[in-house]
Amino acid sequence: MRHMTRTAVMLCAALGLTATVGSASAVPATSAAASAPTARQVTRPVLVDCFWHAQVRPKNFVLACGDGNSRLVSLHWDSWGRSSARATGVNVVNDCDPYCAAGHFHPYAVVVKLDRPQSWKKHPQVQHYSRIRLTYLGDRPEQFARVVTYPLWN
Repeated sequence: MRHMTRTAVMLCAALGLTATVGSASAVPATSAAASAPTARQVTRPVLVDCFWHAQVRPKNFVLACGDGNSRLVSLHWDSWGRSSARATGVNVVNDCDPYCAAGHFHPYAVVVKLDRPQSWKKHPQVQHYSRIRLTYLGDRPEQFARVVTYPLWN
């Protein structure tokens, strides 16, 4: 029971942090951004989080929106361009052993690459990165390949 409570508290904290980070790191408000969206509002793609917030160079990012069992933390962005973005950070993954609520989170060093910008359904005039690739630098979860690629939600 103690493990379940601790895991639930950790997940709530992670989701709360994501909500805070998402709104704090959303597209910077300018006179154009504060008014109705325009085609020139954002010149570089954004990263769309679980709460449909546009993020630019976030420090943290939840990969598993449904349960929070995989997230990126301590992200340090080397680049954020029109076609791709690159960062180093840590993928914190729940081992779900014996089941997710009783599992433990483990950190894995990764290089993160975002690419394939596309129009964002919520704001079609805004481009968002539609694919993320994680390259594990050392240890990785046993069920993961050294390089994993996921589509990002739209």
